[in-house]
Amino acid sequence: MESSSTNALRAFRILFRPIAHILLRAGVNWKDLLEIGKATYVEVATSAFGVRGRPTNVSRVAILTGFTRREVRRLRELLKQNTPKALDRMNYATRVLSGWFQDDEYTDESGKPLPLSASGSTPSFESLCYRYCSDVPATTMLKELKHVGAVVEGSDGRYVAKSRVYIPVLMDPEQMLRSGSVIEDIGGTIAYNLHRSETDPSRFERRATNTRVAPDAVPAFRQFIEHEGQAFLERVDAWLTEHEQTEAVETEGVRLGIGAYWIEQPMNQRSSS
Repeated sequence: MESSSTNALRAFRILFRPIAHILLRAGVNWKDLLEIGKATYVEVATSAFGVRGRPTNVSRVAILTGFTRREVRRLRELLKQNTPKALDRMNYATRVLSGWFQDDEYTDESGKPLPLSASGSTPSFESLCYRYCSDVPATTMLKELKHVGAVVEGSDGRYVAKSRVYIPVLMDPEQMLRSGSVIEDIGGTIAYNLHRSETDPSRFERRATNTRVAPDAVPAFRQFIEHEGQAFLERVDAWLTEHEQTEAVETEGVRLGIGAYWIEQPMNQRSSS
């Protein structure tokens, strides 16, 4: 019989796939992810596993997470600053671009990045890449930066920097934050239902799917959901508004609601554990 930790990791692998997709498209490398994961592990262990509502002490957090107490203290300090070190560390591509915009040997008298030849002695893209990212071949780096539009080739064959940061796919910051909030809401409900006591009511979480729908039915389903789903959410919103607390009430309010989301996936791309 498999252990609960094995089953949890198997489930997490499936859960993490859409998150990994978002992070990769935003240019987040595995080192940044590791640091954020460690800090979040300590954050949750501290806030959710204390006794009688108090924060968990360092020793117990170390036991729960497997970190040393010294590492727990370091990560707690990062959390206090609300800027984990991973957020300040640039990935390889951004490091190259940043050097191009800041290094005196790669900028003109006005501080603008110089047009660079692909190879050759300093200043060239090859020498720039070697200086700031020796682990990645210059040709590979140049191809990627051109692909995302951070670098373009001029009429004279030299390359021009168009962006100081590397973002594989441009995404609106507010949309990014909203996506994290949506995933947090869904995950919070799942976590609650998995670990609630027998006397606590479950939180509503349902799906309606079918694996044999004809592809040409998608537009009709979209229209159906736009109408029925919106109508349902409007009724929910009206109910919540009706039950809002007045300003005179001193008791703390509760964030309450329900989410709805579209599901669509070709059968040959279904996740497997």
